[in-house]
Amino acid sequence: MVPVTEPLLLVVVVATALAFDFTNGFHDTGNAMATSIATRALKPKQAVLLSASLNLVGAFLSLTVAATIAKGIVDADVVTLGVVLAGLAGGIVWNLLTWLLGLPSSSSHALIGGVVGAVLAAAGTSGVLWDGLLSKVLIPALIAPIVAIAVATVGTLLVTKFTQDIKQEDNERLFRWGQIGSASLVSLAHGTNDAQKSMGIILLALIAGGAVPEDSGVPFWVILACALAMALGTYLGGWRVIRTLGKGLVELESRQGMAAETSSAAVILLSSHFGYSLSTTHVATGSILGSGVGMKGASVRWSVAGRMFLAWLITVPAAAIVGALAYGLGAVVGGGAGSFVVFAALVIVSGLIWWASRRDAVDSRNVNDDWKPKQDNESILAESLVEHDMKLMRTSKKGKRRKLGGNR
Repeated sequence: MVPVTEPLLLVVVVATALAFDFTNGFHDTGNAMATSIATRALKPKQAVLLSASLNLVGAFLSLTVAATIAKGIVDADVVTLGVVLAGLAGGIVWNLLTWLLGLPSSSSHALIGGVVGAVLAAAGTSGVLWDGLLSKVLIPALIAPIVAIAVATVGTLLVTKFTQDIKQEDNERLFRWGQIGSASLVSLAHGTNDAQKSMGIILLALIAGGAVPEDSGVPFWVILACALAMALGTYLGGWRVIRTLGKGLVELESRQGMAAETSSAAVILLSSHFGYSLSTTHVATGSILGSGVGMKGASVRWSVAGRMFLAWLITVPAAAIVGALAYGLGAVVGGGAGSFVVFAALVIVSGLIWWASRRDAVDSRNVNDDWKPKQDNESILAESLVEHDMKLMRTSKKGKRRKLGGNR
């Protein structure tokens, strides 16, 4: 075991892991609260406060996923503090980029991809436990959204069947109360799964730095710090992602919202029980899509869903590339100084992404505005065919669509 000779670097790595947990919190707030905010079961600020509180509690309920991250994906013997820092850089950069674009991508897979990329750059393919990566991450990533869609579809069909003779206003009032309970359950489930991932990474760092033995469990202070970091991030609210989930996929009513949230909670809690490092984002998005499929007359925006699916497919390799590049940057500089250069580069890149987000800010005041995505050539063509009006395809010299016949 390597003696503790670089305490400052270890502190930097732990702080970076907590920063990832913070981004995970605001990136994934929408998984629990987007539907409740969209149906106005809860006010935006009330929703994120409730979610933050329950995420904090959930982080203390299970450590199975933390063990999977720390010991089931990569070989701990090849992990150094520089590798952990580079992996965290990959996860944080991808989290912030997808948040900027309003895409509910998986924070879990971003973290795992970043760590795998850094390990590949440091030790080659032998450093990755491929069986664990496949069985604990990749296969559940494929299965989870399918299961969530199916469960939410059936749940929505049953709910709408049993309540079809009840007045719409009565349904809305009663199911909004139900949504508060189901959304709370999702937040609690999210804490049992996602907060564990940073705990596992910090445990890896402590082992790599020689601060704890290789067979050590997660120290209490790590559990508390990760729980608080995620709760704080959750409270600040990832409004861009909340807007996409709540308004961009399906126009929800309260019955759909409750069905989606209950489905999400069931799938996430089951995965936490078995130690699967599941993407709560995949589950929540699948559940919302299922609520649209199961509701007669509901309109699902499959173009938005398609962009999400594409982001899901490239999350692990994209974050792995960033993690590998970060490790390479540190290796070029060399020694402990290389890791500090990686940390400085991460801070600069994160600041630039935040600055870019200010140009088109989304917050609690406009998160529930009507969904009006920017139209591209494909959507203009589709509308022209539906409306049987080829004039809609005419553009100005600057390539902007002409406004003919009023707003559509």
